[in-house]
Amino acid sequence: MAVMNVNPTRMELSRLKKRLAVATRGHKLLKDKRDELMKQFLDIVRECKTLREAVEEKMAEYYKNFSVAKALMSEESMETALVLGNQTIRLTVDTRNIMSVNVPSFSFETHKRSDSVFPYGFLDTSAQLDDSILSLSSIFQELLRLSEMEKTVELLASEIEKTRRRVNSLEYVMIPQLTETIKSITMKLDENERGNLTRLMKVKDMMLKEQFEAKHRQSE
Repeated sequence: MAVMNVNPTRMELSRLKKRLAVATRGHKLLKDKRDELMKQFLDIVRECKTLREAVEEKMAEYYKNFSVAKALMSEESMETALVLGNQTIRLTVDTRNIMSVNVPSFSFETHKRSDSVFPYGFLDTSAQLDDSILSLSSIFQELLRLSEMEKTVELLASEIEKTRRRVNSLEYVMIPQLTETIKSITMKLDENERGNLTRLMKVKDMMLKEQFEAKHRQSE
C-alpha cells in the first residue's frame, strides 16, 4: 500500500491518527448499515417473489377470461361495454424511509358511480367478461403493492451497492493507507529522535572531554 505524501511531523501524525479513528468508526457504521440493508432487501425480495407469483396466476386467469370474452363478443359490443368506466381511482404517492433510503408508498381510493363493479349492462356481454372484470378489480391492490415493492427492491439494491463500495474503499484503501503512513511517520520520528539523542550524547562526550582536559592542564 502506497504511503501518503505528507510531512513526517508530530502534528501531521496526530491529524492522521484522528482521521484513522474517524475512518474506522465510519467503516463499522457502514458495515452495520450494509448488513441491515441486506436483511431488509432479502426480506422484501422474498415477499415480492411470493406476491408476484400470486399476481401472475391471477393475471393469467384474467387474460384467459378476457380472451374467451373477446372471442364470443363482437368488437363493437366489447368497445361499447368498456368505453365508459364505472369507477375512478385516486392514487396517492408517498415515501417512507428504510435505512436512509426513501422508498415509495402507494395508496388509493376508489369512487364508484354505482354499487355495481361492472360499467355495462348484461344484455350483450358474456359471463367471461364479467369474470375478467371481477378478477382485474380484485388484484388491483396487489398490483399496486407489487409495483411499490419492486421499486423498493431497486432502490435498496442501488443503496447496497453504494454502501458496499464505500466499505471496500475504507477497508482496502483508506484505512490501510492511513495505517502505513502513520507507521512510516512514526518510524521517521523515532529515527530522528535516536539521531538527536546520539548527537546530544556526542556533544556531551565532547564537553566532558574538554572539561577533563581543562582540569588536567590546570593541575599541571
